[in-house]
Amino acid sequence: MAVVGFRRWAQALSKGKGSGISALISGSRAASSVGKGSLPGPYPKTPEERAAAAKKYNMIPEDYEPYPDKGEGYGDYPMLPNKSQHERDPWYSWDHSDLRRNWGETMHWDFDMYTRNRVDTSPTVVPYHSMVKDLFLFLGFMAFMFYVGYECKSYQPVGPKQYPYNNLYLEKGGDPEKQPEEVKNYEL
Repeated sequence: MAVVGFRRWAQALSKGKGSGISALISGSRAASSVGKGSLPGPYPKTPEERAAAAKKYNMIPEDYEPYPDKGEGYGDYPMLPNKSQHERDPWYSWDHSDLRRNWGETMHWDFDMYTRNRVDTSPTVVPYHSMVKDLFLFLGFMAFMFYVGYECKSYQPVGPKQYPYNNLYLEKGGDPEKQPEEVKNYEL
């Protein structure tokens, strides 16, 4: 690939098609782009076009269903089910076990949304209405407890602050000639 880039750069310099740097960058970009076979083609209108698009994406024609042609640019890309990677078998010998996919398998259009650290579409053990009920019970209980805590204030019991040397008698400006009165911070 480096040879192709260098050859294009040399040809661009010899033809005078621009500066050496821009020619070098355009030659490098040609080696790093996505192949035309990987990009979506136009929306298939005939059964033959649908069969060709299904073959292009390694699918059988019965399973191939393109996105609706609403002008959003999906073209002939297949509309795959919205299932996350959590739903795929973890014990299967995948070619790429972290992403749970095989080589050559068609990727979902929103593949990055359905990876294992994002959206999980697998069915839950607990029904949805039960989860919502538990959430509102918890929020109601917490609101009640905050109300009780606001109305019935409680504080830690606090005694008077204790200081050494007869309650800092001399440090607070007491007369050194007089004996200070004894401070008792406890009762027996």
